Amino acid sequence: MAALTTLTPCQATSHFNIRISHYYNQKQKQNQNVYINQTKSIHKAKSSLLSFAFSSLSAKSTPIIPSTHFSTSGSSSSWLQDNTMILDASSSSSGLREGPIYSVFPAKPAEVSSVQDLYEFICSGPLMDKVGLTAEKVAESIDKWLFYGSKLCRLFQLNELYLTVPEKARFYHYYIPVFLWCEDQISEHRSKFKDGEEIPPLVIGFSAPQGCGKTTLVFALDYLFRITNRKSATLSIDDFYLTAEGQAKLREENPGNALLELRGNAGSHDLPFSVETLTALTKLTKEGRRMKLPRYDKSAYRGKGDRADPSVWPEVEGPLTVILYEGWMLGFKPLPAEVVKAVDPQLETVNKNLEAYYDAWDKFIKAWIVIKIQDPSCVYRWRLQAEVAMREAGKPGMSDEEVEDFVSRYLPAYKAYLPTLYSEGPNGSDPNHLLVIEIDEGRNPILFE
Repeated sequence: MAALTTLTPCQATSHFNIRISHYYNQKQKQNQNVYINQTKSIHKAKSSLLSFAFSSLSAKSTPIIPSTHFSTSGSSSSWLQDNTMILDASSSSSGLREGPIYSVFPAKPAEVSSVQDLYEFICSGPLMDKVGLTAEKVAESIDKWLFYGSKLCRLFQLNELYLTVPEKARFYHYYIPVFLWCEDQISEHRSKFKDGEEIPPLVIGFSAPQGCGKTTLVFALDYLFRITNRKSATLSIDDFYLTAEGQAKLREENPGNALLELRGNAGSHDLPFSVETLTALTKLTKEGRRMKLPRYDKSAYRGKGDRADPSVWPEVEGPLTVILYEGWMLGFKPLPAEVVKAVDPQLETVNKNLEAYYDAWDKFIKAWIVIKIQDPSCVYRWRLQAEVAMREAGKPGMSDEEVEDFVSRYLPAYKAYLPTLYSEGPNGSDPNHLLVIEIDEGRNPILFE
């Protein structure tokens, strides 16, 4: 294996300039006019990079931790192995206890790839075309990319000059491109209102299977909105599960139906409470208007869960710009009875319950992000990782056998409803306001047709 070459930040920046110039000299041979326009953008990119790199050498700041939704079980990221983010509902309204803050720039030399190849790495991302980005747009806004990347590194306790490839991909191929897409959706939403009119927050729905990283994605997006001075609120469909008492009643009303024995499937949510909460949130359009966001404690009753006490619910204040609403079954459409019965006869009741979910959830959502997986069996492995992390953190969690039993109650719904979600989009969605992201088993975006 070749020895790793290292450079100081100054030397790495110089090499970055050389590589960028070479890249666009090649483009010049293809189209001289395109080269002239892009070169102007690259000069701006290089200037921003130099300014950012040297100003950051002496900058040390504490990240702003947003009041973001995290349930107290079932959330973890396989790519963050240092456990610096510990979920703790008792320590803050967001359920997040901060770990130590590390200096962004170390004393030892930086790896060449940390700076030199960043621009090309961003442009190689699989979401570039899907979110409307071009190499020229990235070059013109490189200072924003650097700023967002630096802030995310501090949020997740990572060193921005020593990111691994999976960590770089998570930020520059995933979180930041999705954030920019959300910004575009918000701009279009707000442009529909006249000056002086109250503008309701845009509700963006995130439909994604359990364990695929949607909660962490929403956490990162909420943080980026807050550091750019936009007020946001986060919700999960988990927050609308029936109370432990309500779940017990549901089991009694559906004896023998394993799909309704525990929380999860359609029928196990408090839909009137959903409507009440979402309606109130969309009215937070002025300063001084406040409300508390419901939260669900997945660790209660040895992992069976219960609604958290209102005393620990976080409070949000208007005017809200965006509501980030995530869930594993958002956008699922009811199917003909014979279709769901062929998957699992117990799904017939769940399918009937699903008919009420459009009016309770989906009609509030005006922009959608669907995270697509290749194999629903990944859900078991991801869920198991989350519960293991919970147990290692000293929190009550399900055993491996309980996880297998728990996930098995979701798989029939995945098999029945995911094909339609992926082929037709969420219930009531507009294709012009829909972003579909396919991810691999490592939870990173991949290219797909």
